[in-house]
Amino acid sequence: MTGVLVLAGTPIGDVADAPPRLLTELAAADVIAAEDTRRLRRLTQALGVTPTGRVLSYFEGNEQGRTPELVEALTGGARVLLVTDAGMPSVSDPGYRLVAAAVEAGITVTAVPGPSAVLTALALSALPVDRFTFEGFLPRKAGDRARALAEVAAEPRTMVFFEAPHRIAETLAAMAEAFGTERAAAVCRELTKTYEEVKRGPLGELAAWAAEGVRGEITVVVAGAPPAAPGRHSAAELAALVAGREAAGERRKEAIAAVAAELALPKREVFDAVVAAKHAG
Repeated sequence: MTGVLVLAGTPIGDVADAPPRLLTELAAADVIAAEDTRRLRRLTQALGVTPTGRVLSYFEGNEQGRTPELVEALTGGARVLLVTDAGMPSVSDPGYRLVAAAVEAGITVTAVPGPSAVLTALALSALPVDRFTFEGFLPRKAGDRARALAEVAAEPRTMVFFEAPHRIAETLAAMAEAFGTERAAAVCRELTKTYEEVKRGPLGELAAWAAEGVRGEITVVVAGAPPAAPGRHSAAELAALVAGREAAGERRKEAIAAVAAELALPKREVFDAVVAAKHAG
């Protein structure tokens, strides 16, 4: 008989948010694969649970090599519990490789639903949540980040991003440049913790606020692009497309010509959009 892989959501801040089933699974699992074994130890102590199974580290640096070992345990009948530092496994955390390998091996995969920074931030953002897209962490390099933002500048759905505190100021500034300074957004930090804060406002204002320094775990929610006139692109969208090409190494004049040609627009219209975005920033 094959085993079962259990993906368990863990608290994103307040330990009291741990679902009751998490305690049961922690105590009963034959193997616990944890992103950080030290954090797992602190969590089990806070919950008053004593795991009886084998505890293994399973993080970005070793998940490719450790996945076959865990699949072998599963095919041998083990109940394997996968937990990450916070939230659900696989969502910008380790887990995808193991889930894919387990499914391929015919292993049953189930989940213990738990707290989610994505859904919590969406609910608190005061932005439309009927349709949304999760973008995770943006690239660290400025050029790559600009290209990634240019690709979603026209996205009509609300967007959710993760970001580190030491990069949030430059990320918000890049978002303001790519999406326009007036695009509505919310910066959610330290969710469910003592110093929880949700800062809402236009991207330009949020970028200025973050320049003074922001601490804690951060989730950013950004409103989708407003609908453009039929067959037309907004000035912010045109400027973002040019910025993406510039970040890739093209000269501004070449980038403007390329965007104009691609969209069958006058070069002057694209140029004016770039100038307007520069003045708005």
